[in-house]
Formats: sequence, structure tokens, C-alpha cells
Amino acid sequence: MTNDQEYLLNNRDKFNEELLEFIAIPSIAALPEHAKDVYKAANWLKSKLSAVGVENVEIMDTGGQPAVYGDWLHAGIEKPTVLIYGHFDVQPVDPLELWDNDPFEPTIKDDKIFARGASDDKGSMFIPIIVFEAIYKSNGSFPFNIKFLFEGEEEIASPKMPEFVSNNVEKLKCDMIFSADGGQFSENEPNLAVGFKGILGFDIEVIGPETDKHSGLFGAAIANPIMALTQLLSSMKNLDGEITVDGFYDDVVPLSDNDKAEIARVPFDEKEYLKLTGAVGLDGEAGYTAPERIGGRPTLDINGIWGGYQGVGTKTVLPAKANAKITCRLVANQKPKEILKKIEKHVNDFLPNGVIGTVIPLQDEGDPLLIPENHRSTEVARDVLKKVYGKEPYMIRVGGSIPILSAFYKYLGIHATMFAFQLDDENWHAPNEFFRLSSFYKGQEAYRQLFHEIGNLSP
Repeated sequence: MTNDQEYLLNNRDKFNEELLEFIAIPSIAALPEHAKDVYKAANWLKSKLSAVGVENVEIMDTGGQPAVYGDWLHAGIEKPTVLIYGHFDVQPVDPLELWDNDPFEPTIKDDKIFARGASDDKGSMFIPIIVFEAIYKSNGSFPFNIKFLFEGEEEIASPKMPEFVSNNVEKLKCDMIFSADGGQFSENEPNLAVGFKGILGFDIEVIGPETDKHSGLFGAAIANPIMALTQLLSSMKNLDGEITVDGFYDDVVPLSDNDKAEIARVPFDEKEYLKLTGAVGLDGEAGYTAPERIGGRPTLDINGIWGGYQGVGTKTVLPAKANAKITCRLVANQKPKEILKKIEKHVNDFLPNGVIGTVIPLQDEGDPLLIPENHRSTEVARDVLKKVYGKEPYMIRVGGSIPILSAFYKYLGIHATMFAFQLDDENWHAPNEFFRLSSFYKGQEAYRQLFHEIGNLSP
């Protein structure tokens, strides 16, 4: 057993207690009444990083929620510089009545920590901090230059972080980035994410008469905004699930045979998937499997639609307006702003007569990412996970979007590798969120090996 392994083992109880203390801070970024708690979590991190030997630790203003930065840069120019990323904000806890314990009184049961933020992301992001501590305290030095960046607004889509990254390029400059936000496929099966979808969010508002009108007096003579909106939305996708907005697929990189083979290597149980969702069957773009669609094909989804009278009984009105909320998940080479232009043209071309339609861009926007197979940090992580788990990791494409990773690539020119240990059955964003202690311990060994492997590399 090495000195740092012994340190981790001997301090296991201390690290567990510290994690519980960290998780107990209700750092909910979405709720203004918890703004002080987000800063409290930032201060807790600042104190912890400083205590373990990280230098230049500061709470930084992003224009939104705070970020915490620190570094240790004494390994010399012949060693790489690595940025570790994570987030310390958490989701709201509603519905509170479905929790089995107070979400901010962490409870250990069946070797699992039950609390909000235990899995997403405080448990995983704490791991690289304590592994740095173990290596630094037991050896008196560290094998490479390291920077830490932890944000406090990931759960509200990191609205200020892209600008923050662009304003701090010199401070964040590095050779490799590892994200401690993410997860593994299962307790015994590792994975590495090599693709992330981009996102574009917008509303469509359709306006008809100045106010709601009597449907008998006006319904046969002027356009109904709800009918016009539903006709417009129906024109955006055909019965084969293909998006019919002109030019929508122009820049999409087709899935190669190798891509499809790698996607097919990841286990997918249709019955279990349907059981998980409660849906009665699969649906989507024809010609692709469900996993191919989830990870490798763009989407256009109506997230909400409203208009007219929605109260009890009947109110015979012709509504003044109707609205829909839409998001597009984009794949490699698609640009959100270009897709928005195509959507706006489609609305102008297909909106029925007699109404006015407006596309209103939302804050949700992020570029898609596709990480090259031979990307250096991914190769190092792949080798480490193979040693720790005893099997080759699945290389997966994620259907979700992580705007900060796009910002890292855009401004720092570095793809981030997700190296985290949550599992997707741990009730992220839901009541009774939990984090397995076994994942906490396995993650420590994985990061320990990762850090030593990086120490053998040149910049």
C-alpha cells in the first residue's frame, strides 16, 4: 500500500464527516432565499482547499453566483497543468413531503448518503480535493500543476460562467481538464462521455385579436391563435419523426458505422427503459435505434404550450394569443444561432394567415461537443478506469447539454473529460437523492491513479 493510499484509508472517517458537513449546506442556486447558503458553501470550499495546501484560493465574482478558484503550480514547466471542475450548487428539494429525511440533514443508510446534492455534485466533486490532500500531505509535493474551479450556478444552466471563462483565460489556462460532475454506467461498469448535445431554447408567441373574443361572433371570421400555433408546430416534424425545418440537418455529422458500433456496445434494455419512463412505447426519428437518437441525432421538442381559457367548465372565447416553449438538442457542427435563424424563417414561411408570430430566444444556449477518440485526457482516463473496474469503459454520447464544457473548449481550446462517480439511479433532482459510499471510495482510488498517471506525462 502506498503512502497516499494509506492516508486515504486512515482518514476515511474524517473525509466522510467533512462530506456530510458540506452536503448539509442548502446551496440552492435557483432560490433567492438561499443566496447566502450558496456563499456559505463557497466559503466552506475555500477553507477546505486552503487547509489541504491549495494556494491562491479565492471566491470569484461571476456576475451571478460565486465561483471558487485555487491552484498549486510548483511542479515546473516540464509537467502538465490540469484544471479540475465541479459545482457546489444543488437543486431545490420540492416536493419535500416525498423525502424520507430532511434533505439537508444527511443520513447514512445501507451505505448510502441520503441528502440533496449528495450525488449531484458534492460527493463526486469532493473526491479530487481529498485525493490532492492525500498525495500532497503524504509526499510533501504534487506530481503536476493543478487548478481547481468550482461553480455555484450549474443547476441553473451556468448563465454567467461562459463569460467568466472568457474573462479569465489566463488564470484558467491549462493542458487538460477533468470534470468531477458526471457519472459511471453502473457500480461495476465504467464509462467515458465523448459527446454532448448542444442546446437552443426559445418561445413562439402567436398573437391574434387584441383581447379574447366571443367565439360565436368572431370564431368563423378571424384566425384562432391556438389553432395557428398548433398548425405551425405540426409543420416542424413529419410522421417519421424527421424535423422538417429547412436546413436543420445541413451541418449534422452523420453517424459512421464505427460510431453506431460503439453506441451499440453500451447495454440498452428497451423494457427497462420503458419501465423507467412509464411510456407505452419508443418513438423518434425513423432509421435509427433509440440509443443512436439519444446520443447522436438532433431533436426538436415542445416543452410546454398554453393559451385561452383553462378554468373549470366552458368559456366560449377565441383567444388573443397562444404560446409554446421549445428546445432543440443539437449535435456536432450545429450552431445554435444558425438553427435559430432557420426556425425564424420557418415560422415566417409556415405561419397561417391572420396572426402574428414571434420567436423569442431564451437564455438556454450551448454548443454541442464531440471529443476526438485519441484525445489525451480521455485516453489517460480510459486506462485508469480499465484498471480500477477491470473492464473497458463504454464510450458514450450524452443526450444532455453542459454549457460550461462548451465554454471551456471555446475559450481555452481544451475538451474536458468527465471523470465522476455518480450513478443515474441516485435520484438526481428528485426526492431521496443519495450517493453510494462505495462510489465515494472507488472514486478516490480512481483519482489517485489518475493523478499519478498524469504526473508521468509532459505538458
